[in-house]
Amino acid sequence: MGSNATRPYVPQDIRGLHRAYATGLDPAWVVERVLGAVERADPGIFITLVDRTALRRAVRKLGHFDPIARPLWGVPFAIKDNIDAAGLPTTAACPGFAYTPKTSATAVKRALAAGALLIGKTNLDQFATGLVGVRTPYPIPKNVFDPSIVPGGSSSGSAVAVALGLVSFALGTDTAGSGRVPAGLNNIVGLNPSLGAVSSKGVVPACKTLDCVSVFAGTVDDAWSVYEVIAGNDEEDPFSRPIALGCLGRMPPHPVVGIPRAADQKFFGDRAAKAAWRASLRVLEDLGADLIEINMAPFNEVAALLYAGPWVAERYAALRPFLVKHAREVHPVTRRIIDTAKAFSAADAFAGRYRLEALRAATQPLWRDIQALAVPTAPCAPTLREVEADPLGPNAKLGTYTNFVNLLDLAAIAVPGPMRRDGRAAGITLIGPRGRDAALASLARHFHAAYGATIGATGHPLPRGPALPTTAPAGMLEIAVVGAHHSSMALNPELLADGGVFLRAIDTEPCYELFALPGGPPDRPALVRVPPGRGRAIATEVWALPIDAFGRFVARIPAPLGLGTLLLADGTRPTGLLGEDVHGPTNISNISGHGAWRAHVARKR
Repeated sequence: MGSNATRPYVPQDIRGLHRAYATGLDPAWVVERVLGAVERADPGIFITLVDRTALRRAVRKLGHFDPIARPLWGVPFAIKDNIDAAGLPTTAACPGFAYTPKTSATAVKRALAAGALLIGKTNLDQFATGLVGVRTPYPIPKNVFDPSIVPGGSSSGSAVAVALGLVSFALGTDTAGSGRVPAGLNNIVGLNPSLGAVSSKGVVPACKTLDCVSVFAGTVDDAWSVYEVIAGNDEEDPFSRPIALGCLGRMPPHPVVGIPRAADQKFFGDRAAKAAWRASLRVLEDLGADLIEINMAPFNEVAALLYAGPWVAERYAALRPFLVKHAREVHPVTRRIIDTAKAFSAADAFAGRYRLEALRAATQPLWRDIQALAVPTAPCAPTLREVEADPLGPNAKLGTYTNFVNLLDLAAIAVPGPMRRDGRAAGITLIGPRGRDAALASLARHFHAAYGATIGATGHPLPRGPALPTTAPAGMLEIAVVGAHHSSMALNPELLADGGVFLRAIDTEPCYELFALPGGPPDRPALVRVPPGRGRAIATEVWALPIDAFGRFVARIPAPLGLGTLLLADGTRPTGLLGEDVHGPTNISNISGHGAWRAHVARKR
């Protein structure tokens, strides 16, 4: 491999790596470098590595560099060892369970088809049961900042591999926080998609109804790039659910972010974690977010259902055939947890489901008022000694802000925040309803960039991401809105749920009047074009919607509103909402003097 002087710097991020490939970097050299680094690294990270000869063959099959046709061209990655890769054993960290699949999981197939290079399969809490990352018969992966604390789990090896820069991204799974907690404890991004957005075919199930394939990466841009590749409907997966994916967007004006009220902020005596959380809140405020406190009681009750309720029986159902014959081969803590399922009856399962639906209804109104819920990713950093003394207690603490997400059909993304004063990693998780993946990732991207972070434990500065679009990218259409669909206002959740992303705020040309319509809630305005010399400039926001979501948006528009072409001050002419026949009724008010619907609403208050 030559002397240090001849060794090129290999960026970890996908965009930087592709720039290096475009100027002549050899992916075969990258693979050799990665394998060499893996050999020198902590032996607990990987369970199985791809054969060198097979990897070299995969590099040759890449052909000419083409990041358009293959957006992950030459990007090294790893997968958690409960995800199938053809020809490699799947152990789920239980050697007695091992089998060698003939075909890869759908998510892996899609990553490989996009040009990614699989390096190997990573360690985990056995059968993905745990948030500590130590319930494995193999050597325990070490936390990258402090080997005395847990690495986080269950996707421990995947997170550590990315945090050390061994691979650019890794796939994990997330049922109760397994794709978020290890990201938070190792200073990387952990994207937990909306349920069913990524196929779980080829994944050893923990809880089939709740399992997600998650993405670990050093940056939000990279996590999103991988998500775009692996997401999509899968007819062979009965739990697959189509989703309007959207794209990364700009910071919307006046985002409202919920945070746990003071009484619900739990750090279990970890003062450094609490201080890091407060520093993260300052970052959000500096970005312009309005923070409002949320009663977390219903979320906490949902979280308790996952292990103290009948959902643990779903883990037993997934493993029952193996447990009947091989119970002694299962990690004692894992077996202890799964054995609790035997105490629940079918009636308990239905009672749990009924309670969950009641709690879902109780939390649903919240999402009309906030664009995201921000919580600490990990409320504390348990030591290995603490977990050895009490295998269950510290694990339960780590799930405080994660266990409820998938049960409530929410999406989430863990993103690094200001480090703890003891040098350990910290961060926040942004959570929202199914379909808000793009909005959550967009906010996470701005948060990550705001405080000058480094990637994992590599010391490499967070690279500057690509410029975000001010016009709709391919596969999306622009919609200009003037009222209740504005950021943080009553109907904005409709845009977010359909994968909408904010593009720009701009006034119209001075040829419109704005009227407040009767009815509601929600209150709505109507924008009406008037003859030259009579109109005013009215504030608009331009959003982008996926093409397949645009029709759903149009179908929801009530009379007297309709679609038309808006004349904006920047010279653009997007489709937008216009009013028709609004001058007849006497209870319609001309509010053009306010210049913006937001100003009118603020004055009414």
